[in-house]
Amino acid sequence: MILAFLASLAFAQAPPQPSTAPVQTVLGPEGEASGSGGQVTSNQVPEGYALIGAISQMQEGPWYRLRGAAQIETATVLLKADEIDYNRETGDAEARGNVYLRHYKGGEELWADRVEYNIEDETGRFFNVKGTSPVDMEPRPGILTTTNPFHFGGKWAERRKEKYILYDGYITNCRMPNPWWVLRGPVFDIIPNNRAIAYRSVFWMRWAPIFYMPFFYKSLERLPRRSGFLTPNIGNSSRRGKMIGAGYYWAINRSYDATYRAQYFTQRGFAHHVDLRGKPNAGTDFNAVMYGVNDRLGEGGFLASVQARSDLGRGFYARVEANYLSSLVFRRAFTESFAEAIQGEVHSVGYVAKDWSTYGLRFAMQRNENTQSTLPGDTIVIRKLPEVSFSSRDRQLWRNLPFWISWDSSAGLLRRTQLLFQTRQFLQRMDFYPRVTTALRWKDFSLIPSVAFRGTHYGESVRDTRIVGQDVNRSAREFDVTLAPPSLARIFDGRLKHVIEPRVSYRYVTGITDFHRYIRFDETELYSNTNEAELSITNRIFAKRNGNVEEILSWQLWQKRYFDPTFGGAVVEGRRNTLLSALALTPYAFLDGPRNYSPVVSILRMSPRSNFGLEWRADYDPLRKMVVNSGFTADLRVGEYWFSLMHNTVRGVPLLSPSSNQFTGQVRIGNENRRGWNAGFLANYDFKFGIMRFATTQVTYNTDCCGFSIQYRRIGLEGRNENQYVFAFSVANLGSFGTLKRQDRMF
Repeated sequence: MILAFLASLAFAQAPPQPSTAPVQTVLGPEGEASGSGGQVTSNQVPEGYALIGAISQMQEGPWYRLRGAAQIETATVLLKADEIDYNRETGDAEARGNVYLRHYKGGEELWADRVEYNIEDETGRFFNVKGTSPVDMEPRPGILTTTNPFHFGGKWAERRKEKYILYDGYITNCRMPNPWWVLRGPVFDIIPNNRAIAYRSVFWMRWAPIFYMPFFYKSLERLPRRSGFLTPNIGNSSRRGKMIGAGYYWAINRSYDATYRAQYFTQRGFAHHVDLRGKPNAGTDFNAVMYGVNDRLGEGGFLASVQARSDLGRGFYARVEANYLSSLVFRRAFTESFAEAIQGEVHSVGYVAKDWSTYGLRFAMQRNENTQSTLPGDTIVIRKLPEVSFSSRDRQLWRNLPFWISWDSSAGLLRRTQLLFQTRQFLQRMDFYPRVTTALRWKDFSLIPSVAFRGTHYGESVRDTRIVGQDVNRSAREFDVTLAPPSLARIFDGRLKHVIEPRVSYRYVTGITDFHRYIRFDETELYSNTNEAELSITNRIFAKRNGNVEEILSWQLWQKRYFDPTFGGAVVEGRRNTLLSALALTPYAFLDGPRNYSPVVSILRMSPRSNFGLEWRADYDPLRKMVVNSGFTADLRVGEYWFSLMHNTVRGVPLLSPSSNQFTGQVRIGNENRRGWNAGFLANYDFKFGIMRFATTQVTYNTDCCGFSIQYRRIGLEGRNENQYVFAFSVANLGSFGTLKRQDRMF
């Protein structure tokens, strides 16, 4: 029936035609139907049929001689040429002159002077060939992308089923002619949308040969996983000397892979980087990284990191984030990140937890290491092995009564080690902290009171700065209440709305008479007596933006009044005191003795336009009559331009914290995929010491198929004064090589 339909279609569409019009013939498995004029839309030929056409057709047995605008089309392929000889029994076709072949399944297109092709088994040879293969692109962060297809060409090529073998050819994904890069070689083995292999190839940049590769493998899959050597990289550093590196990627199986990179610094020695990843099942994955340096100057060491997650079933899940650092000297000498170089803490935690209804159950193991200086052993190590916690969010006690109960509870075996003292291996601590809350409302006034009790048991305690094996119990009663009066609001001209939100709260904690006997492990030990009131007021301005009401400005002020200046004896004159009540107000320490008032905390946020944001936080201390710390940030984006400014200053008090005055600025033009020039600059300047702590300048030029990036870094730290030049060359959709790592790029 399909044959009859195509035949009737061909005859029905056949008007009187000139002698130069193509004649179409539909060939089927057991017969044929022919007609003249009319065209069948591409890729409309049924499976098992062939549509042939030409200005002149001649049949000699099984052979069809097609001359002038010759064409053969099946369900999978379209072949066009000036002349085609086609054998309907064997499927052999020989095309000559301006040959064009398109394969519907893979999407590849070829042009050649002459083609010998078998329509049935899809094999053949192409002479003086050029072609394109579409790219299956998946944009990923940090990867230059392009929609350009892969272009290839050669003296001749052959197709074996889905494979093309190209001889004396080239491959590129740049626009033709005059591509930016070309890979040339005697033999290419290509499977479209699968992989490409080049033997004894040379990578050319414009008209210059860059490097020679005896064997090159590139996956063309959407999510590739193949073992192979990584592209070598080179670079230079003022402290490490010349650098050369190479690596190997091992796709162990479909669930695991590993990467090893080695780098050699002429002035320092070898560096090793190992990355192991795995996904044992659908709900479990992990990533383990280790980096180490054998340093000739004695600053070597290693760091290790493991991240893992797993869904255990029945609502239970496990998470692990473990880190280890051999020494702070090693981190400062070899880390590439300024933020990491000044970080003196190493945290590790692993836990199994379950959350249901309002409840949460957690079994945790944790280790925190805080390095105080570069002296050997000058660290504070706190370990929890293990700790069990059970908590609940606010839960209504009775359906018709406004009472809610919540609690936090924990029990664990802890240890603290430092130069001055250490606890025993397993010190028990148990803590139970229930709370009952209610809510009262009258007109637009809301009153939220709550009462709580807290009991804690410790297996050891402190006496005269020494650890003693004497148990100590802590019990406290707590009452707090929050009053939220009605907000005041006014609308101006129907476009702006000003809202004032006042709030008053009172908190009273009593029962803790031996605050300094508790060994410090975490915020649990910072809980102290207090008798305080807090007053806050927030101003907000709303405006209509693109039909939506958005907050364009807010200014919040709050301060605490302490009716108990010593917090039940917890605050000692002439020393730095850290209490939970103070940390809840501001992260900056201000308690160096008894006081009745806290600093006034101010936070101003502005967003007058969707592309601009500003925040200024400042603490004004009425006791010292000055702004003790200030932090300012501003961000602006205009098209491809992005600006960011940050200034932080701390007027240090010797007993509390050292003074600081630092400025950080960043400017970026463009992005990782913007064609043409892109540039960025990031700097951190320390006004106190008059030194540029860190500076980075990156310039990138992206073509339609590749990109060139060079970055200059300046690191000025204690014991490290270094200049670095790193670079990267990126090939769109393929990857990059060089010393500029993806995580260190500005774009």
